[in-house]
Amino acid sequence: MKRMLAMIGALLVFLGVAFFTTGKQVTPKAKIPTVGILQLMSHPALDQIHKGIVAGLKESGYTQGKNLKIVFRNAENDQSNLKTMSQTLVERADSDVVVGIATPSAQALANTTKTTPIVLGAVTDPVGAKLVKSITHPGGNISGVSDPAPINKQLALIHELMPKLKTIGVISTLSDDSAQADVNCFTKLVKQYGWTVKKYNVSSTNDVNQVAQTMVNQVDAVWVPTDNTIASAMQTLVNVADTKNVPIFPTVDTMVKDGGLATMSLNQFDLGVRAGRMAAKVLKGTAKLATTPIDDKTRSDLVINLKQAKRIGFTIPQKLIDQAKKNGEVIQ
Repeated sequence: MKRMLAMIGALLVFLGVAFFTTGKQVTPKAKIPTVGILQLMSHPALDQIHKGIVAGLKESGYTQGKNLKIVFRNAENDQSNLKTMSQTLVERADSDVVVGIATPSAQALANTTKTTPIVLGAVTDPVGAKLVKSITHPGGNISGVSDPAPINKQLALIHELMPKLKTIGVISTLSDDSAQADVNCFTKLVKQYGWTVKKYNVSSTNDVNQVAQTMVNQVDAVWVPTDNTIASAMQTLVNVADTKNVPIFPTVDTMVKDGGLATMSLNQFDLGVRAGRMAAKVLKGTAKLATTPIDDKTRSDLVINLKQAKRIGFTIPQKLIDQAKKNGEVIQ
């Protein structure tokens, strides 16, 4: 009998301990927010935007590995990858906000979700790309940063450097919506200078060498829009243009560094920082993308490549060099 009472007592003690142990309230760990980043391909301009996004998030209080999880995917310019990776970022990664670097990435994300917030990481024409209803009132789950090239300033720079210019070539990818938006704007604005514009189209990087060889024999200079395909094949374009000492005027700083002569440039890192800041506001709940205007107030810096100027025998006026040193960059 005593043995039975002892066993019952032990059992009651065990159950009591189990009750109080399992009955204790456990404070759940706060969920670390996730930001998904989808990049179209690898090249210096888009890589700078990516770095800027991470920096913008950190500046806003979100540090990867500390209080933020970043899931990054690079489609390497493959449309099927864009679709699959968009689904991964939205569904499997359960991202709280996703960022699309370049128009095709943003479009792929937009085709995947109508609810997860999408921040545009530098899209030239978000309205034309059917991503938002308007610049001031996006109206859906998408807003972000737009990167319209300062084409008027670029044209003025080209005219100052080449006052006797007669024919200018424009090389672009026909399927790139952002590039074509730039080309259309360029074509309208260039009329004031009376130059003859010759357009050359490529479908992929494989076309750049052959198209460039034809182009440099027919033009005095080359202007390149914000075009991801041309940017990734910039060295090929430069090598061909150098054979005829034809200067190239790109729209972004990284393409000048790759052999362009000069430009009033978009700062790719700055674009990324601003996209990162907007993503952070979404995470904090202080911004609703439907009513957040597109950030299209891009800054432009004078970037000059003196090394390239020397290579093709081109003289840059000292006043422009001084200007670039003060507000921009001089590559030597």
